[in-house]
Amino acid sequence: MSTQPAPVFTATVLGSARIGPNRELKKAVESYWAGRIDRTELETIAAGLRADTWTAQHAAGLDSVPVNTFSYYDQILDTAAMLGALPARVSGIADDLDRYFAAARGNDDVAPLEMTKWFDTNYHYLVPEIGPDTVFALDASKVLREVAEAQALGIPARPVVVGPLTFLLLSKTVDGQGPLIERVGELVPLYRDLLTQLAEAGVEWVQLDEPALVRDLDDATLDAIGTVYDALASETTRPAILVASYFGELGAALPRLADTAIDGIALDLVAGSAANVAGTPALVDKLIVAGVVDGRNVWRTDLDRALAGLATLLGSARAVAVSSSCSLLHVPYTVAAESELDESLRTWLAFGVEKVDEIVTLSKALRLGRDAVSDELDAARGAARIRESDPRLRNNRIRARLDAISSDRTRTPADRRRDIQQEQLGLPLLPTTTIGSYPQTTRIRVARAALRKGEIERAEYVQRMRDEIAEVVALQEKLGIDVLVHGEPERNDMVQYFAEQLEGFFATENGWVQSYGSRCVRPPILFGDVARPDAMTVDWITYAQSLTSKPVKGMLTGPVTILAWSFVRDDQPLADTADQIALAIRDETVDLQSAGVRIIQVDEPALRELLPLRKADQAEYLRWAVGAFRLSTSGVADSTQIHTHLCYSEFGEVIDAIAELDADVTSIEAARSHMEVLDDLNAVGFALGVGPGVYDIHSPRVPSEDEIVGSLREALQAVPAERLWVNPDCGLKTRGTEEVTASLTNLVAAAQKVRAGLAG
Repeated sequence: MSTQPAPVFTATVLGSARIGPNRELKKAVESYWAGRIDRTELETIAAGLRADTWTAQHAAGLDSVPVNTFSYYDQILDTAAMLGALPARVSGIADDLDRYFAAARGNDDVAPLEMTKWFDTNYHYLVPEIGPDTVFALDASKVLREVAEAQALGIPARPVVVGPLTFLLLSKTVDGQGPLIERVGELVPLYRDLLTQLAEAGVEWVQLDEPALVRDLDDATLDAIGTVYDALASETTRPAILVASYFGELGAALPRLADTAIDGIALDLVAGSAANVAGTPALVDKLIVAGVVDGRNVWRTDLDRALAGLATLLGSARAVAVSSSCSLLHVPYTVAAESELDESLRTWLAFGVEKVDEIVTLSKALRLGRDAVSDELDAARGAARIRESDPRLRNNRIRARLDAISSDRTRTPADRRRDIQQEQLGLPLLPTTTIGSYPQTTRIRVARAALRKGEIERAEYVQRMRDEIAEVVALQEKLGIDVLVHGEPERNDMVQYFAEQLEGFFATENGWVQSYGSRCVRPPILFGDVARPDAMTVDWITYAQSLTSKPVKGMLTGPVTILAWSFVRDDQPLADTADQIALAIRDETVDLQSAGVRIIQVDEPALRELLPLRKADQAEYLRWAVGAFRLSTSGVADSTQIHTHLCYSEFGEVIDAIAELDADVTSIEAARSHMEVLDDLNAVGFALGVGPGVYDIHSPRVPSEDEIVGSLREALQAVPAERLWVNPDCGLKTRGTEEVTASLTNLVAAAQKVRAGLAG
């Protein structure tokens, strides 16, 4: 490396959305999986999306543009592929792309990698499996290819790669080896080789993402920071190294990083504070990339406040660049795509394109002074005044109701409820059920689009959805499932459906973000006080119940999940907003019970997702999160059985809270993690009903009857039969009817086989 400092840049983002403004990548990838397009066509579409993103950001004024943030599925999976750490079970697949997708999704012969949440976001990543036999080997072809594409377009490209510490800290150890951080020495030579190859390709800066360093770290990991980055910085032929952190403050990791010879550090100054960074002595010769524009939420930046924070850093570093707090992967592409926004709300918002503009404005103000951006500053101040005065931000009736509700949110003890419910429901041992949704067929999508375009009347749409419900109920009856669901054909998304019926929300038209792989969601915008004008689900559930003598579950989304999977107002505590949502859900549970619904499921898959990354902050979050759930479910009688569902998170840290939810039955992801969660539940004395998922619905493979029998027998080692339920891991919305029918046929047969064995 040259002894001369690398040229600094002034405006950037830490990463970019990759699905395309109209979900072009989703459609292309799914077409490839279905065999409708070949690899060449898929790669052409992907290259076009990358080029469009880079050129737009550069034209907007970014003088360093992130590349290699594109992925066909997930950036951690990309890193595993780069480091030769895909699981051995996919090694027999000759084509590298099909091998990659097999690790992500599985196939008829191969189980996929486990999936879990990306820190405290609603993005999911695939968890690499590192065993004693894993031999790391570098394949830098993807990174180098994207660098070359960007350079050909004249883009000032900064490749982004997940750092070695975060890769190991987020991976899963298999076959009983020790902490994976002990193997970081095996990765250092590979990363040094990568740095050399990037330098030889003409790269000036490389970004190594280390978000895992914002969590609580043990001494071994803190020590590894200096060891790893001293070694990487000592490489003689390399680009300048920017280590990027996000989703929190670095805390004790900051001085460890600052003391190394890396060239820059990216800091999340939305989740963290500039004041806690200023004055760190070792930063004086480094570039600080200041994440003052929120990359996770959709509100317009307070430019004056951001500039004040930036000003505190100016004397603490070699230079300061303005950036997003994290990748723009987590926000929609542009507010301009929303035609139904009222003009007041529009002025409050900034999606990806608008955030890039804010970054450029702040960078210009930092370099040239506030007068250079006076119009932009005035516009931001005016938008803030409009927002503060909007009457939708305060509903005094709802606030008074919450003030009047008792702080006691408990129900009768669970064992007494269980006896009452079993007598009334009369369910067999190992009752079978599904989580809620059934495949969203072409018929459903066509009907929804026709209603939206005004081609059919509401009454026609309702009848078509009733036909779908009747079909799903009949299928479950035929399969022999014990507790039925209505299939949720009327719901485009489990959060958006409720947001469209609650005051205080705006449901976007095109606000798509990636959740995992090709799965995209449109998080609603929660901008004001929440209220429920009318019942939201009662008509659908009571219609389904009229078709069968078996119990049909009422299906609701819980307050924490609605909060987590929305873009939430930032002008009041999350706990207050959670209670407002909980009150609306509580009213719905009472109405369902009054309509004769005997089982109500209130899903909370995001309970773990919002858990603060630092231990010191977690107890308070869990207190109000559990309280909101119990507020939503404690208004019903003991005879009404409350279910909840949790999926695709590491549950160990919230296992006590899961028990404190006090749901009569908890269904929980367990297939990819091989029932590990049951031991955690037993460790805290969990004595309620539990339905560990017996097969993974995020893979297209159909589990065999014997496979499910094995899962049930494994579950019975941890859970007594009288408390065990049989269900898939999650809802079936994204699967096809054929594979769902085959999978559930095997599920019912397996339950009956194990049930018979218990009776014998």
